[in-house]
Amino acid sequence: MAQERAACALEPEQVQQLLLSCQEAKKSAYCPYSHFPVGAALLTLDGRIFSGCNIENACYPLGICAERTAIQKAVSEGYKDFKAIAIASDLQDDFISPCGACRQVMREFGTNWDVYMTKLDGTYVVKTVQELLPASFGPQDLQKIR
Repeated sequence: MAQERAACALEPEQVQQLLLSCQEAKKSAYCPYSHFPVGAALLTLDGRIFSGCNIENACYPLGICAERTAIQKAVSEGYKDFKAIAIASDLQDDFISPCGACRQVMREFGTNWDVYMTKLDGTYVVKTVQELLPASFGPQDLQKIR
């Protein structure tokens, strides 16, 4: 499996559970317009996994990505400290990468946690949120203007 620098070293069992969870979440995707199912699995610092899928809407801007679904589920349950997120789709030739909106939402909860981007064959690459969104704007930037 291809792997790049990781922020939080996960045990191999944790990686496999995260990868399986995002694949399972993909099965629940509601994507009647794009026909592009995506699943995500988010690992909290204490080892809990929250999954999410993309949910489309006939009014396109109202749809939500799998990554943001998982993050919103975790935050609504009181979790804000994350170790990693894994993303799965049906891409065969490319690793699924989070969109810009998802990268910004991830960044809200720190820059030094891992994003596992997978291919359909199960291979993956790992990047930190910082690597996916360099020179980002975050909560501390708002504190500078007070």
